[in-house]
Amino acid sequence: MVMIKDLADHHGLISDIFKWPKSRDAWEQYRLSDEQVAHFHEYGYLSGIKLLDEKQVDMLRKELEEVMDPDHPAHELFYEFHSNESENPDAVLFHSLGHWRITPGFHDVLWNPAFVMAAYQLLENRPVRFWHDQLFCKPAKHGGVVAWHQDYSYWTRTIAMQHLTCWTGLDDATIENGCLHYIPKSHKWGLLDAPALAGDMNGLMAYLTEEQKAEFKPVAIELKKGYAAFHHPLLVHGSYENKSEISRRAFVLNVFADGTVSNTDQELLAGVPIIHKGKKMEGKFFPLLFP
Repeated sequence: MVMIKDLADHHGLISDIFKWPKSRDAWEQYRLSDEQVAHFHEYGYLSGIKLLDEKQVDMLRKELEEVMDPDHPAHELFYEFHSNESENPDAVLFHSLGHWRITPGFHDVLWNPAFVMAAYQLLENRPVRFWHDQLFCKPAKHGGVVAWHQDYSYWTRTIAMQHLTCWTGLDDATIENGCLHYIPKSHKWGLLDAPALAGDMNGLMAYLTEEQKAEFKPVAIELKKGYAAFHHPLLVHGSYENKSEISRRAFVLNVFADGTVSNTDQELLAGVPIIHKGKKMEGKFFPLLFP
């Protein structure tokens, strides 16, 4: 019997892919400017933040190829694994959660200094706690859509709403290969009364007011590989199909401010012990990342 090592047992860097700063001065290189933080709060997002160099991207691409194999020996550690989450078999969208438990690189991106410092600032200088990770892959000429949605609509099982999403490309993300699109300032609309509409790109439109429809002006978030975009949990966003000759691979890190509590007596993530309603989100699967 093969013994599977769960990397969730380690809260901190376990490889040399990143270096944890040793002094206050060493952290300064990772700080966002006041203008960047202000842009996030005004528009609901901040893009173009470099989180990875070429070597780090290559390492994560290699690990991604490994974990996409349904026969990977640590497959049982995934919270979710969808070789094709699209309802259309001709429009592939690979999506998974839980790979931070499986490979050193995807484990250590949680403690990437550039990521945790930005998250800390965008959460209004509150301690950052991990929620869960995601992988999204759209093959060349064959990528499904991610319909317009708000992340927090899937996360109401945790309160208060003090969450943050970070999307990082492992390929250059362009309009042609299905980059993210944001609706600026839509984070000020509140939580929309809309069901999950997987595969129906414009299904959300039926739930918007006429004023919201008038303000619905998508902005394409094109990014070079290794660069990230952060967005508010209520920001409406989505991505179109990949029409290009290159893949569009990315990972997502979801975090919340320390002090967030469970809002359910049900399982929060598949295989994770229940944290009962009103109890603080913490422990092995929800580590404190920074400071």
